[in-house]
Amino acid sequence: MKINFKDIILFEDNDFLLVNKPPHLATLDERTADRGGSLLRLAKEHNPELQAAHRLDKETSGVLAFAKNPAAYRHLAMQFEHREVTKRYHAVANGIHNLDSISVYLPILALKNGTAVKIDRAEGKVAETIFNTLKVYRGYTLVECIPITGRMHQIRIHLSCLKAPIVCDPQYGGEPIFLSSLKKKFNLKKETEEQPLIQRVALHAYSLSFALMNGEPVRVEAPYPKDFEVLVKQLNKFGV
Repeated sequence: MKINFKDIILFEDNDFLLVNKPPHLATLDERTADRGGSLLRLAKEHNPELQAAHRLDKETSGVLAFAKNPAAYRHLAMQFEHREVTKRYHAVANGIHNLDSISVYLPILALKNGTAVKIDRAEGKVAETIFNTLKVYRGYTLVECIPITGRMHQIRIHLSCLKAPIVCDPQYGGEPIFLSSLKKKFNLKKETEEQPLIQRVALHAYSLSFALMNGEPVRVEAPYPKDFEVLVKQLNKFGV
């Protein structure tokens, strides 16, 4: 997939540039051999001064902030540190859940290999996420997730703790979602294997709220990418 960096810009001023990160693209260069570049590399081709102010998992789409200069980077880093940045994610979870400002406050420990996490009350780092149900479907729920802390895989494992794992997230118990599970009459051509409606963890960073250099608050929203939009469209069509 060829990405034109200019096409994914959501917001820009003299200090910050925010983009809608496509799924399946690493935020930073991966430590292992170069596998398909990174968003940071694309950003630096656009403007060599850009620094990523935070990161999203490779599979996660949505709003990501870059700073254009060291002062802007520090300004935003301090807001992240003091938990003054509000991040809102949308996720499609397995099961029917009525979550109304439900707070999950469970400590997270990264596993030795660095590819997954677990809940560990003794050794884990403090982690908190707030969840709100946006819409309930037949067997699925669209959830708004507001992470208060920024631990690896935090939203994914905290939803799993609520027995609401994200669809297509086998690492934390999430099952794939098929059109046949939504449609009453579903005919698949013989000999063809049905593909899931989404081929990744169904998690999208929907909005980011922070203060600009002059203190003015800003909220930047990222529209759903095609795969997430199709998933929600099919849920709205067949899952209600």
